[in-house]
Amino acid sequence: MGVVPFTSAITTAEEFGLDLVEVSPNAKPPVCKIMDYGRYKYQLDKKQQEARKKQATFQIKEIKLRPKTDSHDLDIKLGHLKRFVEKKNKVKVTVMFRGREITMTERGREVLQEIAGKAAEFATVEQHPKMEGRTMTMVLSPK
Repeated sequence: MGVVPFTSAITTAEEFGLDLVEVSPNAKPPVCKIMDYGRYKYQLDKKQQEARKKQATFQIKEIKLRPKTDSHDLDIKLGHLKRFVEKKNKVKVTVMFRGREITMTERGREVLQEIAGKAAEFATVEQHPKMEGRTMTMVLSPK
């Protein structure tokens, strides 16, 4: 229709029994359409639902270890890690130091590097080992 005065647009919409809906308020001049507002609102809601459905969601799972954790126990934890990564979740691997174990930070780093090496075929290191207080953490994500 082109640029039409507001009053004539309103009367035209009322003649058809529809509403004058402002589609793009920031445009110069603002863009309006003559349509059923309830139907327009319903369509917008459907578009937003589709966008939310297609959005990727993931969780951060956590696996806790100690610096003295045995190799067999590490293999068990690695199995859990693999299961989490296959479900498209990120995994935070934490080595906790208690009491005098705080002096074994190098051993904790070795444990995390060992896990990263074994998990390299199905996961990538997103955040390298980092010491935070009495814990050392590393984040792995799916390939």
